[in-house]
Amino acid sequence: MSQFTNKDLKKNISESLGLNRKDSLNESYVAQPKTFSLPTELLSSASKKSHLELYDKYIEDFNRISAELDTVDRLDVNSNHSRFRDLKIDETCNMNAVYLHDLYFANISDLHSEIPMDSLSYMRLSRDFGSFDEWQRDFIACCLASRCGWAITYLNTFTQSYMNCPIDLHSLNVPVGSYPVIVMDMWQHAYYRDYLNDVKTYTYGMMKQLNWNIIEDRFRKADNVQKQLGG
Repeated sequence: MSQFTNKDLKKNISESLGLNRKDSLNESYVAQPKTFSLPTELLSSASKKSHLELYDKYIEDFNRISAELDTVDRLDVNSNHSRFRDLKIDETCNMNAVYLHDLYFANISDLHSEIPMDSLSYMRLSRDFGSFDEWQRDFIACCLASRCGWAITYLNTFTQSYMNCPIDLHSLNVPVGSYPVIVMDMWQHAYYRDYLNDVKTYTYGMMKQLNWNIIEDRFRKADNVQKQLGG
C-alpha cells in the first residue's frame, strides 16, 4: 500500500461519489493495492483469485469511506448513532483488513521456508516464549482460537516483548501498542474452498511456508521501534 497522500486519486474518488469536497482533505487517506506472488500449491488458483479480489474490494471500500469522511458532519455526532461514528468504525475495519492482508500475503507462500537459529526472528521468539517450539504451539493455538479473523505475533510496545493473539473479524481484540511481525488469515474464506472445515490442516500448511526473510525484516524494524521507544 502506498502512503496515504495521493490527493489526485482521492479527488477522483470524491468526484465519482458526487461529494462536495472541502478545499482541504481532512482524512486524505488513499490506499493502493500491492502485487503479490503466491507460488504455493497449498491454496488453489481459485482461492488465490477470490482472496485477491476480496483484498481489492477492501481497498475500494476504504478509499470510499475515507472520501466520505472529508465531507461528513462533525457537529451532529453522538455515541448512540451518527454518520460520523459509523464511518470511523468502518474506516478502522477496512483499513485493518487492507493492512492485515498486505502482511499475510507477504509472509506466506515461501516454497523454501527456513528459519536459521542465529536469525533475529528465532532468537527473539525463543527469548520471549521460552523456545521457538513453544512460540509455534502458542501461535497455532491463537489461529485455531480466532473467530473468523486473524492470528498475529506482535511486538507489544508496552511490555517490550513479543506476544501472540487472535483477532476476531478485522478490529475486535486488537491489542493496544501492537506492531505485527507475523500474520495468519483465519477467516473461513482463506481455507474453506480448499480445506472445508479442516482449519488445522490449513494452518499447519501455511506455517510450513512462512517467508522468514520477510519476517526477519519486520523483526529488525520492530527492534528499531523498541529502541526509539526507549526499550
